[in-house]
Amino acid sequence: MSQSTRVIPAAVVAALLGGGVAATTVEVIDGGRSGKTTTVVQQTPLSSIPDVRNAAAGSQGLTARDVYKRDAPGVVYIKSDVVQRTQSSPFDFGMPQTEQGTATGSGFVIDQAGEVLTNAHVVANAVKITVQLADKKTVNAKVIGKDTSSDLALLKIDPDGLNLKPLELGSSKTAQVGDPVIAIGNPFGLDRTLTTGVVSALQRQIQAPNGFAIDNVIQTDAAINPGNSGGPLIDATGRVIGINSQIETGNGTSGGNVGIGFAVPIDTAKRILPQLQKSGKVDRAYLGITSLTVDGSLASLNLPVSSGALVQSVQSGSPAEKAGIRAGDLSATIGGNDLVLGGDIITAVDGRPVRSSDDLAGVIGSKKSGTKIKVTLQRGKRKTTVDVTLAAQPSNSPDTGG
Repeated sequence: MSQSTRVIPAAVVAALLGGGVAATTVEVIDGGRSGKTTTVVQQTPLSSIPDVRNAAAGSQGLTARDVYKRDAPGVVYIKSDVVQRTQSSPFDFGMPQTEQGTATGSGFVIDQAGEVLTNAHVVANAVKITVQLADKKTVNAKVIGKDTSSDLALLKIDPDGLNLKPLELGSSKTAQVGDPVIAIGNPFGLDRTLTTGVVSALQRQIQAPNGFAIDNVIQTDAAINPGNSGGPLIDATGRVIGINSQIETGNGTSGGNVGIGFAVPIDTAKRILPQLQKSGKVDRAYLGITSLTVDGSLASLNLPVSSGALVQSVQSGSPAEKAGIRAGDLSATIGGNDLVLGGDIITAVDGRPVRSSDDLAGVIGSKKSGTKIKVTLQRGKRKTTVDVTLAAQPSNSPDTGG
């Protein structure tokens, strides 16, 4: 009796099963004297993009199982013993009180020296941090660098005697809407849980724990829940393209996933890692204004320019105030939004065009404190340029803006 084997992609079988997950199945066909046929179901690769690390072997991308097998050992479970100050009462004689608790999250190993990348909010106010590895070993960790403005933190564990599996960092710049992605983390304490999805959108903006904006954020529908924070968002070749940080919970109170998650781009982390490793913090510049993008939605205002950043407010004592940049003094409601009109419109910085508030935030964010810049303004019908010496970004945003 002879036997033949037929290979069918798992995606096809899953469709036939109404969307169920199919890994392996055997189908026996009664062929009489001709024998039987065994049907083997294999997972379809997440992408047709070749895995260049295995190009010699002719690899045409990785399955979710492949990515998990390769990268899950590098994902860690983080527990932080935290102490927070609470409001004092008259019975406390004016002395602030403290409250103890435990915060949990995820992270991932980035090198053999024992450095672990996670979210800053996972280790905020921590007095003790432990990291559990894939082999269930638990070790103490310390924060060697933290940047609340990007919600990133760099931890260090002693690598001696540990079998560390660093994850490979990719590039968020190459991500495209529709690309398959995988999230690995510890939602609700369930260690090394894998979820799959796609890149739902790019260049989103979320708010950092200190109130400043995080730009170029990746949106994904891969299920992310409390405990996933700090874990990797991985592309189809097994490389990290983002750090899972926030979820949109809708109007519910469960705090669970509704299909909208956000990841800080890995390129942001790669850019600030050298500063975190060297000094433990990131030197960011600060202008001290809030602004509104000038675009077609404001056409009815007959502004002197069609694009730029309209200054809404100027922080007292800020570099902007010292340079003479002016905020508006007229209130108006346009499209349901409360605006302040009459202020300067920033159109360029050091000759580089500024077409929106995001443009302004991006160029200021690329500078260091103490840097001198030339800001081009449209002040009514007159164009002018002022010199500004940028300050260090404060620990918390006085308001939303640059």
